[in-house]
Amino acid sequence: MGDPARTEPALVVVREPHLFRQRALRVLTLALALVLTVSGTAVLVTEDHLLLPFQRLTTLEGRLASKVESLEDGQVTRILLKHGIRVHTISSGSREVATGRLAGYDFAFPSGAPAGYLITSTRQKQSRYSKTYHPFDSPLVLATYRAYAETLQAAGVARPQTGSGAGEPLYYSLDMNRFLALTEHNRRWNDLGIRRYGLSNDDVVLAQTSDICLSNSAGTYLGLVAFTRNNNDVPTSTQQADKLAAQLKPLLIRQGSPGVDLFPYYASPQGRQLAPVVVVYEHQFLAYQAHYRATHRTVDTERVLLYPTARTLTQPQFIALDRRADPLGELLEHDPELQRREAELGYHVLGADTLTRHLQQQGVPVPQAPRDETSARMPDQTLLERMITTVKNCPAPATN
Repeated sequence: MGDPARTEPALVVVREPHLFRQRALRVLTLALALVLTVSGTAVLVTEDHLLLPFQRLTTLEGRLASKVESLEDGQVTRILLKHGIRVHTISSGSREVATGRLAGYDFAFPSGAPAGYLITSTRQKQSRYSKTYHPFDSPLVLATYRAYAETLQAAGVARPQTGSGAGEPLYYSLDMNRFLALTEHNRRWNDLGIRRYGLSNDDVVLAQTSDICLSNSAGTYLGLVAFTRNNNDVPTSTQQADKLAAQLKPLLIRQGSPGVDLFPYYASPQGRQLAPVVVVYEHQFLAYQAHYRATHRTVDTERVLLYPTARTLTQPQFIALDRRADPLGELLEHDPELQRREAELGYHVLGADTLTRHLQQQGVPVPQAPRDETSARMPDQTLLERMITTVKNCPAPATN
């Protein structure tokens, strides 16, 4: 028996030394992160190594609209962290962003110019800082299902785009005047022969929008309809705007008061029954199809897009509300890695054909601009706001 006053060291057998080294590295990394955090230095930690251990991390607070995925996407988050930027966001409709309070936020990111104008004009009157950046575009479109698109085609209201898919086109051109006439004359899907596709729908033919008091897409659709009904011309006087708004009100309020973003309903299995035609942004559909193609090795041929022949391009605006947010705006406009990721999310990156290349690489047909397409111009912001409040009694903008 050994000396009771003497203690032999315990024998540690490491059967998997690589696991032991990994765990030891994690402990060391976390300990170093704690030391740096306590000392006031920001550190970014991954499982196996440190990133930017001595770079300060700027946290920005923002209000976003339907372009929320452009900042909350996981890859975008990682790219921003490499540049020392982290964002916290609250999501709502574009007009809700523009008309709500922005005190305490570093930036706002509405989905289009109308809401952006509300923000910048209000801050200009108050002599408060704002700077606008335009990172990408996305056209306004009508999303539907193949049976409804083919029903509209048989009625002479829609036609397939050339080269939009072999045999089963994904994209159609939509005659807006004829489409709106169907709604005005209370024509129903059953009247147009939807039953030949095994469906029955006695609802009036119309495009469902999100809440016009909250959403940029709904306000932009109002501008598109006004342009169409004004003989492809933008209303320029209060008399024209008031007359058009009164005429168009039944086309926009008979659908009820849906939420801010209709695309999740459209993409759901119940979408065909909930809303057969919805106003969305092109990028939502293209990102959906790219993801579907990657998952199923084919595109979703039952979901298709209708492109109004009077095309409306929405321009999301990143608005820095203080100078701390300017570096983020610069990155969104100019960083190649961010631009590539935004194209993968379906956006048209300004001055580049990145989106076309991405769709081709993913095996998703590329939408083509119709030859007879016109560009629908939006009314002056004051007139558009006047029309929105005529269609629906929306709350006035807050003092931002």
